[in-house]
Amino acid sequence: MNGEQPRAGAERSFPARLRDDVRRRWHWFESTWRRSMQLRVVVSTLALSSAVVFVLGMVLQTQITNRLLQNKEDAAVRQVEQNLRVLEYQLTAVDPNSGDVAEQLEAALNQLTTSTADNTETDSFAGNYEPALVDGQAITENGEQPSAGPIDSVPNSLRKLVKEDNLASKIETVRRDGESVTMLIIGSPAGTATRPLQAYFLFPLESERKTLGLVQSTLLVGGLVLLVLLGAITNLVTRQVVRPVRQAAHTAERLAAGNLDERMRVIGEDDMARLADSFNEMADSLKQQIQQLEEFGQLQRRFTSDVSHELRTPLTTVRMAADVLHASRDDLPDGLERSAELLVDELDRFESLLGDLLEISRLDAGVADLATESLDVPDLVRRVMDSLLPIARTGGVELRGDFPVEEVHILADARRVERIVRNLVANAVDHAEGRPVDINFAADDRSVAVTVRDYGVGLRPGEAELVFTRFWRADPSRDRQTGGTGLGLSIAAEDARLHGGWLDAWGEPGKGSCFRLTLPRDSGDRVDTSPLSLPSTRSIAAPEALLAVPGDATDNGSTPPDEGYDQSDQGPTWSSGPDEQEKR
Repeated sequence: MNGEQPRAGAERSFPARLRDDVRRRWHWFESTWRRSMQLRVVVSTLALSSAVVFVLGMVLQTQITNRLLQNKEDAAVRQVEQNLRVLEYQLTAVDPNSGDVAEQLEAALNQLTTSTADNTETDSFAGNYEPALVDGQAITENGEQPSAGPIDSVPNSLRKLVKEDNLASKIETVRRDGESVTMLIIGSPAGTATRPLQAYFLFPLESERKTLGLVQSTLLVGGLVLLVLLGAITNLVTRQVVRPVRQAAHTAERLAAGNLDERMRVIGEDDMARLADSFNEMADSLKQQIQQLEEFGQLQRRFTSDVSHELRTPLTTVRMAADVLHASRDDLPDGLERSAELLVDELDRFESLLGDLLEISRLDAGVADLATESLDVPDLVRRVMDSLLPIARTGGVELRGDFPVEEVHILADARRVERIVRNLVANAVDHAEGRPVDINFAADDRSVAVTVRDYGVGLRPGEAELVFTRFWRADPSRDRQTGGTGLGLSIAAEDARLHGGWLDAWGEPGKGSCFRLTLPRDSGDRVDTSPLSLPSTRSIAAPEALLAVPGDATDNGSTPPDEGYDQSDQGPTWSSGPDEQEKR
């Protein structure tokens, strides 16, 4: 032993490596088969053509074989009929009562062979043959029948038919010089003056066998050549059809990637050319509509931004006047005092709406930036709960939190994260219907998550898809404790996306709703798992964002929810995660 360790690859047996190689090649073929229509058409055509060629070859071979054997048999019968006359003439001199009957039969056969050898016209019928004679009635001293020629090569079934005075034939394989030879054996009764004999003529089928071998090889080569030509023709024809389709798919992919100037080449005036024309017209129409939508979106964003900025100055003036009136409201009549209070309240709401519009404008313009810093998320959530506690008490809502004792720091924009959590908790308080609101926190090595769960009215079917839509409200007539502009959740979703995280939601009528915020520990990183689970396992969000969330299917490392979570709840879930936000 030299002390060397065997390589890992050498430990695997040859059958295992062969099995892995076969499995890998099969997967490659299966993938290619699914993706290539040209391959499927060519293989299907070759399979059907092979079946047709095989059936046709078998029919042709059978017909040729039967015709060759039939011609051989007809020629042999004609030859036997002529030779029988010569043989019967020779057999008139045979005395069946003598002791040398076998020698006399042998002499008659020799005479027959000698006489037919000089008759070239007779030989031209079926070729050479081997004659045999047998006396089926006499018995020699050794218990055998007198015979001459290769009578052992004649099958008993044929001899039985000939004994019944029938002309019969049979194809039999016999041994000659240690080799198997196929022969056509024709038997016929040979009458004599004293007693009947049986004559057999053995015609070799060697020439017919060679002819059939040539026919088989010709059919095989012809069939293979035909299949190759059919495969080449099918591949060429299918390629002419598939190429424009592949070009259309490639062009569609480039259009989807944003290359709106991509077009298909138009060649000729056939169906494919019309398809290319229609595709190009569709692309032109889509480009025009997309440009119009972009222009409209830019105008809308510009209008919102300009209006928001322009309203700042008059709003400041109105605010100053309202503050003066509000400060001296005690000196005003009762009706004007109430008007001054309402004016200040509505100005507060208007300022909030104006601030949200400015924030939306910055997000749409892509100029929003993050002022990242080290942030203790549990402490931030506690501060938000403390600030909203008076509003919650007014509505009879209990805020319940579950946070770790130790600090959990992430790199994030504290202002935006606080705004997200404040929006979620305030929204839960507004819809809790006096029931408790649970705020839970969990973290893993890459991300942190906060869930806000209420047990109020919940979300009706279809509303979960609209919950992050701008200016959308589940119930516009609801008496809200925190006011609101309809932009809070939309801004929260954008703030989460800026951090590389996402917001998703679940809700059912009468069972409440749950919002989950997932953020990476380092701002800008992309995470695809969340350390907290939602009440429901069903989701209609982007697959790559939610299918990998371990808490949604199992307890794979997620923090178990408290008693308020009903894991059997089934309801719609919608995500405003990174993938969904890109779509919007």
